[in-house]
Amino acid sequence: METGRIFDIQRYSVHDGRGIRTIVFLKGCFLRCQWCCNPESQNHDIETMTVNGETKIIGRDVTVDEVMALVERDRPYYRRSGGGMTLSGGECLFQPAFAKALLMEAKARGIHTAIETTAMAPYDVIEPMLPFIDQFLMDIKHTYPAKHAAFTGKGNERALSNAAKIAASGLTELIIRVPVVPGFNATADEITAIARFASGLPGVKQMHLLPYHSYGEGKYTGLNRAYSMDAATSPTDEDMKVLQHAVIQATGLDCMIGG
Repeated sequence: METGRIFDIQRYSVHDGRGIRTIVFLKGCFLRCQWCCNPESQNHDIETMTVNGETKIIGRDVTVDEVMALVERDRPYYRRSGGGMTLSGGECLFQPAFAKALLMEAKARGIHTAIETTAMAPYDVIEPMLPFIDQFLMDIKHTYPAKHAAFTGKGNERALSNAAKIAASGLTELIIRVPVVPGFNATADEITAIARFASGLPGVKQMHLLPYHSYGEGKYTGLNRAYSMDAATSPTDEDMKVLQHAVIQATGLDCMIGG
């Protein structure tokens, strides 16, 4: 039985895929985004974090059957809402064998599947998973490799290449999601550049704009890490509507705020 490392499972979510979902958060990530709201997810190692003055162990090893037993509890909600299981992180593709095993098992049980990912893994890792992924929620953070690297630790060449290959495969519903981060990409020109790339991908009809927030700042303190985005402020509702309008105007994509 395949095992993997997670740091949380969230039930009754209405984000990260259609309907009511159970989100499985896998540990480990390829990137180190400065605004990450789950810094405890980045390191694959089991670690400790101070939460409300108490020490908490972050990360535990589980089997596919253990995860699916929890996922199965909410099958009535999936059936009524069209929901299912979403793999997130961290980066679920950081543990590809475990992620694939979970996706295959969910599909075998008739449960809708989605992944929330940066698609920074090699394509030959991603391709065998595609038949088992109903919704592929892919973050595209920027179109310029140098700026992407400055804020995340790596360039975006692999992600953009993978997006084109995933879209061309026609095997999954690809939705492009953009974290809108002041000082990084929160301008009409930058968001529109991502939207133009997304609109050129075959089959892509939706783009989600996800406003930056600082809710995870306290976690950095708990991990004894510096939070480098403390000067950033969240985009206002009006800011987000302006960007949404710019995307729709430029590309005609179905663009929603949140998701």
